[in-house]
Amino acid sequence: MVKPPKRETKQSVVLLENFQKVGRRGEVVRVTRGYARNYLIPFGKAMEVTNDNLYRIEFEKKRWFQQEVKIKEELQELAKKIKKTSIRLEMNANEAGHLFGSVNENMISEAFLAKGLNVNPKTIDLAEVKKELGVYEIQIKLHPEVIATTKIHVVAPKSEGEVSATRTEN
Repeated sequence: MVKPPKRETKQSVVLLENFQKVGRRGEVVRVTRGYARNYLIPFGKAMEVTNDNLYRIEFEKKRWFQQEVKIKEELQELAKKIKKTSIRLEMNANEAGHLFGSVNENMISEAFLAKGLNVNPKTIDLAEVKKELGVYEIQIKLHPEVIATTKIHVVAPKSEGEVSATRTEN
């Protein structure tokens, strides 16, 4: 019995967007056929490798490079603003300082938005934040080459008695 030849499981495509674990825009990469046929190509995130498509990509790389430089400069400005900003999050905690819940990326993103900075929650890295009150340094990966660090202060909310007591002392 003769076995049929094994079908190629990978396909070469030209990426039209940056993908963190696959490649950058304009690169020719090999991905599984299903990923290319069912996701990348139908949603306009990649093109099949043909001579016409390669020529078009080479022509557009110059425009992409200029856009990338402009975006990178804007993100560096945002990173400078983020570094100057610290976030204060009020979270309920017990007497030992353990939080009833946890700090998440959406909370931090909303706190930045309240200060006039638009930060995507997916770019926030909470590796260091524990489930306790305290001051933590977080990283925000705005771009592969632009990373901002800032501090978040996780504090317990003041009870009404504490607030009134501090106001009467002044």
